[in-house]
Amino acid sequence: MVHRDPLPFDPITRAAQLWDERIGPARTMAAVTSIMRVQQILLSAVDGALRPHNLTFARYEALVLLTFSRTGRLPMRVMGDRLQLHPTSVTNIVDRLQGDGLVRRTPHPTDRRATLVEITEAGSALLDSATKSVTEIDFGLSGLTPDEEVQLTELLGRVRRAAGDFA
Repeated sequence: MVHRDPLPFDPITRAAQLWDERIGPARTMAAVTSIMRVQQILLSAVDGALRPHNLTFARYEALVLLTFSRTGRLPMRVMGDRLQLHPTSVTNIVDRLQGDGLVRRTPHPTDRRATLVEITEAGSALLDSATKSVTEIDFGLSGLTPDEEVQLTELLGRVRRAAGDFA
């Protein structure tokens, strides 16, 4: 993302004022537009922190997920469910990670239809250094107190629950 001087006004607030005048209540539009803009800011910051490690956020998340499992390996289907991704996306992520020697595929011991993905020592080492990079920048989230971060997570969780992300 190109870094530029800040605008002298908040364009989302201005758009909300115009929306109110011309269309109707702007609360939802302003909230969604703000979320979308913050998502761009966070993605840019996290991508910048992960770029030196040759990782995207999706690949980073997959490595984290594998280390959170009890055995360091998971079936691809479970990875897709937990990462909330389409099976094709999981396959692409695992292909890239495997190509870089960060994970390996192994046959499932009891289900011949399933493939396990296991993090390698190289994957664990890279994950450690990448985690240091993203935590040093607080994943790009700045301007909030720790309590506000918890509140934000709770509020967004309510939206995610309403959308069917979880029960």
